[in-house]
Amino acid sequence: MQDATSQAELMVILRHAPHGSSWLKEGLDVALVAAAFDRRVTLLFMGEGITALLEGQQAGPLGQKGTAPTLAMLEMYDIDNLLVEQRGMDELGLTSDQLMLPVTGVDDAEISRLVASHALVLNF
Repeated sequence: MQDATSQAELMVILRHAPHGSSWLKEGLDVALVAAAFDRRVTLLFMGEGITALLEGQQAGPLGQKGTAPTLAMLEMYDIDNLLVEQRGMDELGLTSDQLMLPVTGVDDAEISRLVASHALVLNF
């Protein structure tokens, strides 16, 4: 049985690019709401979701807003456990210094361990 601390842990996996769908925005919104209710939130950016962290996000097609303003609010909500899939970073040819927030790169084995260790995991 999990203790109260592990029950409070939520992992939100963000796999979609900032534009083209509302998945990324919805995932970030869920993370902010959970944090507002005192949940400990871990964000994991995978694949195209990593591109949300790039500097200089502009409005997308159909006037979709960039994610920078929402990402800037993470610190205010005490969401500071930000992870990126290292394989995805490598595939996109990115380094952590190109991203707007400090992140920790994690490999596939660590991702599996982290998913198993969280009481609730949501994919967006």
